[in-house]
Amino acid sequence: MEDEPTILNHYNLTTLYPTAWPAEKDESDASDEDVPGPKKVDLRRSKSRYSALERSGSDRRSLVPGSQKIGNGVENLVQKDEVDPLGGTDSVVRILREKGMPVEEDSRLLHANASTQSLLQGLDFLSRSIDQKSASLKVLVESNFERFVRAKTTIDNVYAEMRNQGVEPEEEKPKTHSRVTSRSSVQLRSPSGQGPLSPNRGINKPLPSDKKKHALAKESEYGVQGIKAPLIEVAVKAEEVWGPALGGREREESLKQALDSVENSRGIIEAGTTIADCIKRKEYDKMVEEYSKARKYAEDARNVAETASSRQASLTEGQVYQIVITGRMWTDVEDRISTFKRDIWKKLTNVQAYAMPVAGRASNEDYMSLISILLELGVEDSPIWVWLLSRYDYLKNKITQTFERSRVEIEVLRRRLANGDKPGASVIAAHLRGPSQRGQGDISQGLDTPQVIELWELIYAAIANLVAVPGGVLGEVLDFWEKAQSFIDGKVQRTLPNGIDGSSRRHHRLSTDGIRDLQNGAVELVDMLRDNVNSFFIEPPIEDVSLLFSPLTPNTPKSALLSPYDSRFQFDANNPPPPSPKRGESWEEFAFWPPYANSLSTVHYLGKLLSLIGVAASEMIALRPIGPRTTERLKSLVAGARERSARAACTAWSIDADKCSLMEDWTRPKEQRDITKLPSAFNEYEMTVLQGIQKILYIPDATASRPVSTNVVTPPPSKLLTMVREHFVKSLYKVMSGMVENAESTSNDGGSDNANEDLTIINGTANNDSRPIRLLLTLSNLRTLSTTTIPTLTTNFEALFSCTLTSETPQIRTALSQHDTRLFTTYTTPTATTLTTLILTGITSPTWPPTTPRPTEVRPYIYHTLLLLVSTHTQVSTTTPPLTHPILSSLNETLSTAFLSAFAHRPRYPLPALMQATIDIEFVAQTLQQYTSERGVASQSRTYELLDRRTDEEART
Repeated sequence: MEDEPTILNHYNLTTLYPTAWPAEKDESDASDEDVPGPKKVDLRRSKSRYSALERSGSDRRSLVPGSQKIGNGVENLVQKDEVDPLGGTDSVVRILREKGMPVEEDSRLLHANASTQSLLQGLDFLSRSIDQKSASLKVLVESNFERFVRAKTTIDNVYAEMRNQGVEPEEEKPKTHSRVTSRSSVQLRSPSGQGPLSPNRGINKPLPSDKKKHALAKESEYGVQGIKAPLIEVAVKAEEVWGPALGGREREESLKQALDSVENSRGIIEAGTTIADCIKRKEYDKMVEEYSKARKYAEDARNVAETASSRQASLTEGQVYQIVITGRMWTDVEDRISTFKRDIWKKLTNVQAYAMPVAGRASNEDYMSLISILLELGVEDSPIWVWLLSRYDYLKNKITQTFERSRVEIEVLRRRLANGDKPGASVIAAHLRGPSQRGQGDISQGLDTPQVIELWELIYAAIANLVAVPGGVLGEVLDFWEKAQSFIDGKVQRTLPNGIDGSSRRHHRLSTDGIRDLQNGAVELVDMLRDNVNSFFIEPPIEDVSLLFSPLTPNTPKSALLSPYDSRFQFDANNPPPPSPKRGESWEEFAFWPPYANSLSTVHYLGKLLSLIGVAASEMIALRPIGPRTTERLKSLVAGARERSARAACTAWSIDADKCSLMEDWTRPKEQRDITKLPSAFNEYEMTVLQGIQKILYIPDATASRPVSTNVVTPPPSKLLTMVREHFVKSLYKVMSGMVENAESTSNDGGSDNANEDLTIINGTANNDSRPIRLLLTLSNLRTLSTTTIPTLTTNFEALFSCTLTSETPQIRTALSQHDTRLFTTYTTPTATTLTTLILTGITSPTWPPTTPRPTEVRPYIYHTLLLLVSTHTQVSTTTPPLTHPILSSLNETLSTAFLSAFAHRPRYPLPALMQATIDIEFVAQTLQQYTSERGVASQSRTYELLDRRTDEEART
């Protein structure tokens, strides 16, 4: 192999197939030591066996022993270390390092501050050193002169041979054609740009032979032209084949360096991703911890840059890399944290709209956790103040929207009820009888029609949605102020973080102006609640219901009482609900009083509403920011609502009192058969109304367990008590009048379907008229009212309202007596008239005088009279036994008067006639002896006197 010696010489090998690695190959070349710059990775790269043949001209060792390579790989003539040329020290590098100067700089820095004397001494030393070296060089030149000459001659010959390679001698040149062209013709045929005067002449001119192209001449590019094209092709092919492999090694080195840097900076690189994962998993504590680490990385990088800038030192490649990746990381982290902060701000301002208490747990954790996160991350605005303001705005909007929406819904149902049919007599009677038929535990059941109850429930729910402490807007207002007060006192801030480097500590305390604004805001919320409730009770029903045609705002999902999609409140904008008719009804001027509502439902629900308002007003007065002005306004709210409610209740009471006669169904209780159920039903009804009105006037729920300072319920004014007294007395008068009208009517109006059947059974006759029975039962009911019911009601009224009915009681008794007399007369008059007619007809009959001188039998008319009395006795005793004696006594008196009047029609009574008259009178008197009265005895005496005056002397003797 031709190249074998070259290969062996290059690798210092003795054979092409060595069995062990030569030890001398482990020694590094002097030129590769102490090269400044980053330390190279010790990689063993495989080399071609023919690498000696592939070495380029630029890969040659420095000819200056001890020369130094600088950072960019370029060698300079400064040795790695040397003796000071001026004789100052034996190691220049050591002295430069001790002085903190770069080793790569010129050794002149060593004597930058030397004195003149020292430099002169150094100059002498340098001169002596140069003389010594010049002498040594002279000896070397003289001893090797011949070798130098031979070497010079050899080099010149070799150069000449290489330069003239391929050039033939003159005698060996081929002869040209005989026809010699002129110089001008040659110039004309020369190619463009290749004229005799062209500067490019001869560059691309082909040589006469292949050998000449290797000549060391300019025309052959100094021997390179022949191999230039193959070398280019080989280089291209090599690049195609070995380029990826060689580039892969370079990438491997760079990737390994990058991997090392990544491993060392893994925390910095992964900071943004870690924070994003924490946000996604809602691990906010860990997110804050990672954010603090990222801030520390950024601070470290900033400190490195500032330190280098202050020292005017250049940054190392590692420091530059650290600053770059930290800057990128911090930009990413800041973007993520800024986006996260915006989301947290949005949640903080909207947390109250969706934080409904669930299973007794408030939303305290929600907003406090959001505030803590913002304080921990650090923000410019105070999250505490922002939350308080957003909570205030939310409550303010909710109060307005809730009230307006509820008010419109109430008006819609009110109009629908007003345009409907009035309840019938049977329905009214059933509801008025309700208190006597219900137990004490279910007083609200069956108070009124379902439509009226629906509207009452809607009204109560609307007011409760505003002012109920648990579950209403007022409860949220109180909770808002409680939280605001805790922030004002600084109690909550003890658990809040101070932020990074205490930057959030300034947000922990509220300013004086902020505290004053919070107090004014709480007062404003209370005033809004007060004004809305007051307008609902004081103002008449609204006319505009267009709010139904606009949807609810999305940030108040619970602002309306009912869903906007409730079919009851879906109307076409072009066909709104018809307005309430104007018929002069009492309820038309009250927005809170359902049309056709009876007094029972009215007092029940108004009492509940006033209790709700009274409790709410007491709670609002107890707030610390509430001053005297707001306190008086709250008291006026309760007083105004109470007055309007009392007026509505009394009006409904008066209307129902006119209908109390409808409660009469002519059925009798099993324990007391001489009266109907009307007295007890009226007593229960009246007591229910009185107790309801008492709750309206005094609002006991609002005054119970309340200190005097927070009691907003004042004693009812005298005009309200007077109004209640008047309606109470009027209700008694009206029920008495209604009872009399029922008894005197010829038809069974308002009675039950079984009334006639019941009366027929009592009477014992299938076709008997029920009117006398009704008269008897009503008469008995009036006497029960007079003896039991009305005294009990009067006593209860005086106890409930702390007043005495001194002037009203005699009037009530007089009215009862008048109605009793009226009914008694109405019942007895027909019988008395019949009795009078029978007696008058019998006595004045031509057949009355006896035909015998001594008569012993009564006349037939007496039997007819007594038979009528027996029939009456039977009717009264079986219907109302207590009335038997009064009625028969009255009829007995009527008989006595009838006897007196009838006997006055005959001018004289002979002895037989006198005896017959005496027999008739005494027979009746003996028969009705137990029903004799003073008036009857007096009439009988006058009858005997009349008979005595019209009898002759013969009859007397």
